[in-house]
Amino acid sequence: MMENQYIPPKVWTHDAESGGKWASVNRPVSGATHEKELPVGKHALQLYSMGTPNGQKVTIMLEELLALGKDAEYDAHMINIGEGDQFSSGFVDINPNSKIPAFVDYSGAEPETVFESASILVYLAERFGVLLPEEGSKRTQVFNWLFWLHGSAPYLGGGFGHFYAYAPEKFEYAINRFTMETKRQLDVLDKQLAKNQFIAGDEYSIADIATWPWYGNLVLGNQYEAKDFLQVDDYTHVQRWAKAILARPAVQRGRIVNRTHGEEWEQLENRHSATDIDKVLALKPE
Repeated sequence: MMENQYIPPKVWTHDAESGGKWASVNRPVSGATHEKELPVGKHALQLYSMGTPNGQKVTIMLEELLALGKDAEYDAHMINIGEGDQFSSGFVDINPNSKIPAFVDYSGAEPETVFESASILVYLAERFGVLLPEEGSKRTQVFNWLFWLHGSAPYLGGGFGHFYAYAPEKFEYAINRFTMETKRQLDVLDKQLAKNQFIAGDEYSIADIATWPWYGNLVLGNQYEAKDFLQVDDYTHVQRWAKAILARPAVQRGRIVNRTHGEEWEQLENRHSATDIDKVLALKPE
């Protein structure tokens, strides 16, 4: 029997003080808390995000499009979720769920708003005709693994990451529960990558772009300081894949956008042109 066991009350009430580091990110209600318009840059594509794993998906995608010669220039505006920027009236107008990333395409007759990172990836892949097969089994496999990631990542971020790294107290039951699920997911991914160069087969796709910021960063030791705890070196095929994806220039560029932590050459708060990224990456020691 656990000491000081929590007994749920008859009616739940919101206690923000018990939420730990990211308590301000979540509320039991939706909607704007303050009036503020979003900035709009000079390009047709406008991203409002932060350099979390979900944010990195979209900036990596945009940089991959540019590397492929597509007309995908964009402005990326920092939304500091720790300070509640996602609850501004402008942000809620384009994403009523108040989660990053959110995206607006001004290239058409009317602005197109897109939210949820998977939706943005599919939208961009279809708009530019790359990184997602147009039909058939290969397309189905990309969607299988794209939605696998979006069903799995909450266990990694909201479950394992929260209780292992961010919760105000360490709870053995919660950490064990989500560690088991995280390792199971790594095993699923490792077995898939033992048979395939990329996650959905022999072609790089939005399934890889969606998955790398979560599981690639994790096995490379860039997330939650949990590399030893999770024994990530055991997942040799995931390691091979994670390193290969990181070697892509577009990934190196996209991963630093809307980011304000890490080394100085990994931080670019806002991005308005390719030279913004060039200047930051030039700070990396030889």
